[in-house]
Amino acid sequence: MGAGAAYHLTRRGATVTVVDGGFHGEATRAGAGIVCPWVDHPEDDAWYRLNREGARHYPGLVEELGDDIGYAKVGALLVAEDPAHLEPVRALLLRRHPGAPEMGEITDVPTPAGLFPPLSDTLSAIMVPGAARVDGCAVRDALLRAAVAQGAQVRTGTATLTPTAEVILHPEPCPPDQPERPADDGVRIEADKVIVAAGAWTGEVCRPLGVELPVFPRRGQILHATLEGVDTAWWPIILPRKGPYLLGFPDSRIVIGATVEDVGFAPRVTMGGLAEVIEAGLEVAPGLINATVTETRVGLRPVYAPGHALIAPLTDRVVVATGLSAYGLTAGPFTGEIAAALALGETPPIDIAPYAPATR
Repeated sequence: MGAGAAYHLTRRGATVTVVDGGFHGEATRAGAGIVCPWVDHPEDDAWYRLNREGARHYPGLVEELGDDIGYAKVGALLVAEDPAHLEPVRALLLRRHPGAPEMGEITDVPTPAGLFPPLSDTLSAIMVPGAARVDGCAVRDALLRAAVAQGAQVRTGTATLTPTAEVILHPEPCPPDQPERPADDGVRIEADKVIVAAGAWTGEVCRPLGVELPVFPRRGQILHATLEGVDTAWWPIILPRKGPYLLGFPDSRIVIGATVEDVGFAPRVTMGGLAEVIEAGLEVAPGLINATVTETRVGLRPVYAPGHALIAPLTDRVVVATGLSAYGLTAGPFTGEIAAALALGETPPIDIAPYAPATR
């Protein structure tokens, strides 16, 4: 979100300073990168609209950036042991298709292992061909490079706010459980407007304004494995009705995840978390039994307790953008564009009334 906001602000001629705390556990690095907004939240039109528009934002963004951000329309297989368990999501997709033809034509896949060979041969599947994957770190870095090329400055450290919304930059990151720092411990950064896109730490950053934002971290542990000598670059995303997602990337890489844990600011990879991911992943794709575990990642997804994203002006100088939970890579760059519009006093590209704070 922050990188997207910086990119869109500099394109409009604004002078921008980005402060990056580099906290361990930031969600972007751990995100799998699935862009498939049409398959869930059947009764939440506002949530669906934000993520649908986030997905639509990507092809134009890829063209603008001209960088390889790992974006590829590889499609998604929705899989289940019992074909009957796929019927509710099929009905949802068919209902949404007229308003989102970019999802592609929904088809049955009688042998899903033909498209993702490690899958169990007992699974049934339907294909959503418009689904895509991205590399979260590559997206963020490309947005920041483009912003810097247009004049933005990137500063490393922790940004805190004073009660009057002045920005203080502290050169050293604050521990997650000690977010508050005295104003005389840093350098003041002049700003007419401030966008707080601090993920799970947003509530702590905004607390000096006298606003309590119930934003909390939800931990996700994720595993990367390789199948040496196997071309996995164009394998589809696997979305079981129950259990973990799986998706392929170039370099024979498979990503499996993620846990869903409300454990506070604890960005740790745990034995139990990895066991959960591995066990569930092998149940869906037993052909991964000999894959090489190459990396584990952990991220703290920002969740806004009322249940929706939080995108709104907090004061006449401060805009807040957070709460995308597991959809940060689907809607993050687009939400950055919304935040940029709010900071400039422009009309956002979609109605943001559903994403206002529950209390002020």
